[in-house]
Amino acid sequence: MSKQAVFTMKLESDLRDQFMAEAEAAHRPASQIVRELMRQYVQTQQESREYEAFLQRKVDISREAVQAGQGLTHDEVETAFALRRTQAASLK
Repeated sequence: MSKQAVFTMKLESDLRDQFMAEAEAAHRPASQIVRELMRQYVQTQQESREYEAFLQRKVDISREAVQAGQGLTHDEVETAFALRRTQAASLK
């Protein structure tokens, strides 16, 4: 991957000094660590957006099902699972 962009940032001197010391202790260039942190951040943000979109699709599908009369009421679900619990308990 070509490294052609320059990224400049302001930060506290103490933070810079600590970061540089830790990078040196790890025998790694500071720029390599920053690139890794940036990649991790980008990946985390992308995964978060993808998961939010996945959840939104599930909610939309569920809302459409309820509007189409395909959903169950709370009482219907409770009754069905009470029956399942009773059947499971009788198998023990």
